Amino acid sequence: MTELVLGLDTFGDVPRDDAGQPITQAAAIRQVVDEAVLADELGVDVIALGEHHRPEYSISTPETVLAGIAARTSRIRLASGVTVLSSDDPVRVFQRFATVDAISNGRAQVILGRGSFTESFPLFGYDMADYDTLFEEKVELFAALLEEKPVTWTGTTRAPLADADVFPKTESGRLDTWVGVGGSPQSVVRTARYGLPLMLAIIGGQAERFAPYVDLYRRAAEQLGTVAHPVGMHSPGFVADTDEQAKELWFPHYKVQMDRIGALRGWPPLSRANFEAEVEDGSLYVGSPETVARKIAKSVRGLGVGRFDLIYTAGAQPVSARMRAVELYGSKVIPMVRDLLND
Repeated sequence: MTELVLGLDTFGDVPRDDAGQPITQAAAIRQVVDEAVLADELGVDVIALGEHHRPEYSISTPETVLAGIAARTSRIRLASGVTVLSSDDPVRVFQRFATVDAISNGRAQVILGRGSFTESFPLFGYDMADYDTLFEEKVELFAALLEEKPVTWTGTTRAPLADADVFPKTESGRLDTWVGVGGSPQSVVRTARYGLPLMLAIIGGQAERFAPYVDLYRRAAEQLGTVAHPVGMHSPGFVADTDEQAKELWFPHYKVQMDRIGALRGWPPLSRANFEAEVEDGSLYVGSPETVARKIAKSVRGLGVGRFDLIYTAGAQPVSARMRAVELYGSKVIPMVRDLLND
């Protein structure tokens, strides 16, 4: 069996310094690079950077930041989490990540998705009425580009291609590409149809409730004659020296973040009781290294996944707390998870 992949995920949330003052977005990007360098040194398998176009997040072009991380690291895989393909051009996305792949000696990974917000659609001139068509057509084109051969393609969302060769090529001949899915069966089947690995975004409720999606992916791949890769999952969480410290450092900032999302989607404000319930028996991996490791191991076993990424930032957390979280995840949580799963 392939060894479990354990990664970290961030949207480049703009944190506060240890005096409680917000730092600039430029400093926030540099902070993410420093955290990735530490993760690389501690043996974390993957760092994944999400794409957003909002003031509370600093990363709008994950591949640019990943290129900077590539120059300062030697082994950690460099992923987006996710690249909003619907409002981008598949050819340019391929070229940018193939370039990161070259700089990093083959460590680049793109995770394609629709994104959790929609600001990129009007920003880049796309109509939300075309939401489904945009992603369907662009995934189709991206899958063709992965063959690294001349592509002929016609659709409604961009100009057609006629025997178009795209550069640079990767040295391996295949750019590592996943699809991020939030819970749509149609998206799971589409991912299986293209033979791409599946990354599940599990941000609420028990992780085990996603087991039918893992099963659907495997059954769809079998019926379609494609490869069912080990499934990944990513979920929010935070590691501190004690359970109580982790909760107190995480909750205020996580509440601001979730209430902002909830206002857009008609959700009620996050209560402390609901937060505690998610930590206890849901999809928040918040606590001491021992607590977080046990919960990750339980979810990995329950779902049978081959990868777990912890979304370790939420809002304006202090910089020092974020660095400590990365340190504890790499030095303590990862070894503990591996030991628990080997018992």
